Amino acid sequence: MTETLIGAVNGHDKPQVSLLKFAPEPPAVPDAEPQPAEVEAVDRPDNPLADWLTVPDVPILPPWARSWQSLTANTTALGRLCLWHSRYHALRVPKYALRMAWLATKGLWRAVRGLWPTLVASDRTAAVKALRAHVKAKPEDVEAALRYALLHRERTVARRWRWGAAATAVAAAAVGWSLAPLPLQLGMATAAMVPLAYLGRGEDAQLLDNPTPPLRVDMSAQQLNDALRAVGLLKTGKGDDEGPRVTCVMGPVRDGRGWAVVFDLPRGGGKTAADVLAKRTAIAAELGVDEIQVIASRVRAAGGGHAGRVSLWVADDDPYLGEPVKSPLEKLETFSVWDPIPFGQDARGNRITLPIMWQSLFFGGLPRRGKTFTQRLMTAAGLLDPYVRHYVADGKGGADWMPMKAVAHRLVMGAEDDAVEALKAMLKELLAEMERRFVLLRGLPVSVCPEGKLTPAIVEKYNLPVIFVTIDELQEYFTAMEKDDREQVINDLCRIARRGPAAGFVSNYASQRPDAESVPTKLREIITLRYSTQVVDQTSSDMVLGKGKAAQGADASVLSEDHKGTGVLVTGPASFVTVRADFLDGPAFSELCQRGRALRVKHGQLTGDAAGDVTAAADQAGVSIAPVLSDCLDAMRHTDRMHTVDLLDRLVNLDEDRYGDWDAEQLAAELEAAGVDRTTKQVKVAGVNRAGYRRADLEAAVPAELLLSARRVEGSPSTEPATDTPSGDTPEGA
Repeated sequence: MTETLIGAVNGHDKPQVSLLKFAPEPPAVPDAEPQPAEVEAVDRPDNPLADWLTVPDVPILPPWARSWQSLTANTTALGRLCLWHSRYHALRVPKYALRMAWLATKGLWRAVRGLWPTLVASDRTAAVKALRAHVKAKPEDVEAALRYALLHRERTVARRWRWGAAATAVAAAAVGWSLAPLPLQLGMATAAMVPLAYLGRGEDAQLLDNPTPPLRVDMSAQQLNDALRAVGLLKTGKGDDEGPRVTCVMGPVRDGRGWAVVFDLPRGGGKTAADVLAKRTAIAAELGVDEIQVIASRVRAAGGGHAGRVSLWVADDDPYLGEPVKSPLEKLETFSVWDPIPFGQDARGNRITLPIMWQSLFFGGLPRRGKTFTQRLMTAAGLLDPYVRHYVADGKGGADWMPMKAVAHRLVMGAEDDAVEALKAMLKELLAEMERRFVLLRGLPVSVCPEGKLTPAIVEKYNLPVIFVTIDELQEYFTAMEKDDREQVINDLCRIARRGPAAGFVSNYASQRPDAESVPTKLREIITLRYSTQVVDQTSSDMVLGKGKAAQGADASVLSEDHKGTGVLVTGPASFVTVRADFLDGPAFSELCQRGRALRVKHGQLTGDAAGDVTAAADQAGVSIAPVLSDCLDAMRHTDRMHTVDLLDRLVNLDEDRYGDWDAEQLAAELEAAGVDRTTKQVKVAGVNRAGYRRADLEAAVPAELLLSARRVEGSPSTEPATDTPSGDTPEGA
């Protein structure tokens, strides 16, 4: 507030003069001499210019024009509305043509009926008839007879020239029509039909239909206030007083396929933005929509908001249905995992990306809701970065992760005894690598490693690739383990998720049943990024996304069985969004695996199981191996011998459509046709001697050049982790 103080005169201060409203009055001074009257302020009621000089404190622009985003959204909505109207009427052109012809016919009849009195000079007929009757009654009245004759002649002359003018016009139009080219004929017909159709219109007939745009939701500030008041977020007034109302900072305005509004809750009501989010379902019911159509979020201080400001978007229909969007990763040749990974789209179609470095991820939800497909998006991005090393374990042992045999440094398939042992060995290897990296990073100078964490420069200089630890169907492993082994594996996973990010480890876990028995709370609670597809209730949703998240609005139980590939993504304590994940099907994922293998061969980063996998080498070389031989090698990847009955079970798990009806005889016949020569038909596994197969016999049926190629790549020195450091950078204790 600007204040002007006029200096002291005669030992007394002149009064304060303010030109703004609500200027504070000067404090009273006890036992002081009376002060002279204040100088009149602008807003004094006795000032005749007060109303004219007072500037109203109201926005200059309407709500829809106060931001560029609002202008863009409304312009886009107007364009979409015009396009819809154009398509609506364009499809009805034949109907309109028939209707116009009918209206033109009616108009022609009305025109002829209206012109007929003029053509027959009916304006003079009454006088002629009157004189004719008078002459018949009084033939001796010569003057009347003369008047009758003259008037009759005038009517006859009028009829002749009027009919002549009409006939001339019709003849000229007919001649012009016959001589004109087709486009001009169409123009002449249109020029004639339009006024005739207009003349033929009526209250019960119109040319164009009245279209109603397919907007299932309408919103106004009054509807919003009524809905919030109905759910108890606004107080109800007394009598004619409606009560407090929200203050709309923006809108409601059209925004894409819905309505957007940003509003402030009234002060004094004790309600916050969190209360609005917790009552999303009730608000949706009051607005007459499904809760999946209501997207509500807090407006944080960084966006100009506060604890009582809410951003609300109400979709016209379900925003998560329709054709899935293919992942942009399909068209990329390379990708750096240090950049955010394209993940999906939110309800408004905004692109959602995930920065995964220094993070850990957990995916949960019911079966066949797209959980594994979504989890594979993270792995797919890592496939396109040659300096990413993959450790993958799939407790189900199906075909979803089998293409990773071409790339994965370690690949564990299934939850049988041999697979469980392979998982435990993989975790021990990861923990040893993690500790080795911490020793190396601690010994590096600050100029190379300023924060004690992995950097892109360190990755390539010291051959320390980022490590993706991907485990699907965790519950299968935990239920297959003894208590002691289970506790040890849980502790190992927790150590990797808790300490691994600083060493370049990205943990990516998934489970169908994220309860305390299947996936312990102490493991889930240290995961930073969580994603849940549809679950049965809010309790299950909180198990995946975190305790209390459903009350904040992050509730995956509102999703339906139609929302495949859609889930709730939680990225922070109060940050979440419902995302329709990008679609990456099995063939596309397999192609990315082959592309990732080629990248690693090019950069000398093909290591571990992938380097020695003969079936992956065959796929890379384009050599054909019998499918049954390839599948049997995949099923026996963790053991050197297996009973026939167990091998058949794993083949069915791998591809039920192909192997569901096979028996031991058919399997033996198919493998023999593939070139497998069994050195023995009986194998001993865990002390039990039964019919079975040895892995060595299966590998003997693979072309020798593939075996040599795989072993050559597996034993290449460039594929082993670097342990040496340049001179001057030797870490202490290494």
